[in-house]
Amino acid sequence: MATGKEILDIGGRQVTITNPDKVYFPTTGHTKLDLVRYYLAVAEGALVGVAGRPMALKRYVNGVEGEAFYQKRAPKNRPEWLETVQFRYPSGGVADELVLRDVAAVAWVVNLGCVDLHPHPVRADDLAHPDELRVDLDPIPGVPWSQVRQVAMVVREVLDDVGLAGWPKTSGSRGFHVFCRIERRWTFTQVRTAALALAREVERRAPDLATSRWWKEERQGVFVDYNQNAKDHTTASVYSVRPTADARVSTPLHWDEVPDCVPEAYTIETVRARYAEVGDPGAGIDERAGSLEPLLEMAKRDKKEGLADPPRAGRAPDPLSPTGRRQSSMPLIIVARAVSEAEARVALEHWKERHPEVWPLLEPADVLVDSMRGRSSTWTRIRLNLRHVPEERRPPQEPLEVDFDPWAGQGPPR
Repeated sequence: MATGKEILDIGGRQVTITNPDKVYFPTTGHTKLDLVRYYLAVAEGALVGVAGRPMALKRYVNGVEGEAFYQKRAPKNRPEWLETVQFRYPSGGVADELVLRDVAAVAWVVNLGCVDLHPHPVRADDLAHPDELRVDLDPIPGVPWSQVRQVAMVVREVLDDVGLAGWPKTSGSRGFHVFCRIERRWTFTQVRTAALALAREVERRAPDLATSRWWKEERQGVFVDYNQNAKDHTTASVYSVRPTADARVSTPLHWDEVPDCVPEAYTIETVRARYAEVGDPGAGIDERAGSLEPLLEMAKRDKKEGLADPPRAGRAPDPLSPTGRRQSSMPLIIVARAVSEAEARVALEHWKERHPEVWPLLEPADVLVDSMRGRSSTWTRIRLNLRHVPEERRPPQEPLEVDFDPWAGQGPPR
């Protein structure tokens, strides 16, 4: 068991790293101290994404193979030099969130178990007006990485046409990000509206590759996720190490690198070396703030053409919830609602054993694994879309073998 501590002098501040030898990435062997040293090595680039922003803490206190939990409120036993700001959520909740200003603050939150960094798209001195438009490309199961890269290049084309500078980066997971600095003139609602207009335009230009459809079961290809611009959402920032077995990094790229990039090439070791060699491709982003007016004009056009505004982010309607509201046009059934994805997947395996004649008819995109955010942690829902199963052979909705109630004690979902 890892024990002890190490005190680092970072910019004149003393930061204590507890259990520095604790293994956070069992596959690669990287420890908590390795993670801290990585962030020290890429500090200037990492701060471009987080400095001056309130951030939620996503903590992996038992390493990346353990369960993570979210912590919005800043710990009470923090150093006096750590800044906080009061952030108000759409639900009405209020949290005093950390605001990182320097690399010592980054090291301090990494010591809490924060493997990746999740800032809001606003600065602490103006919480009402985002300064960042976030484009998140999320491929549905079965979509090849080459298609994600193609859609990223279409995003660049649209951004060029509306006068915004897009800064690409791998997500460090299955998808891809393009962030844009914007003038601080618009509300969260307006920024999300602009992001939706962008997503719809990408879909128009590449209908066989991309989708802006809100409902997961209706998507094909790569989902251009505009809802990452909702006020209560945070996204992994540049140079964030992700909780993957191989310790991948959300890595800024030059646009000419995008057509050939592969996410597995960017890890805690390779990115550290890359940063020392080529510097930060994202440097200069703060000098390129642009206007949302062209995208908002596109949104007005979409509205005139009858395109409806999709639902706001929040708790997704669930047919088995106490007040499940939406009836999907797709033949969906729920297999599991569980605290952990592993538990939900065990239930899925049991369902497959009960229905061996149905499972081979499903396509990868028909298995909908939803990571749902609760008050302080995520939970997992698995649904199956039976659209490829002849109607007379579709199994009915069964009582759930694993039936975690995320709304217990919280009232009905909003």
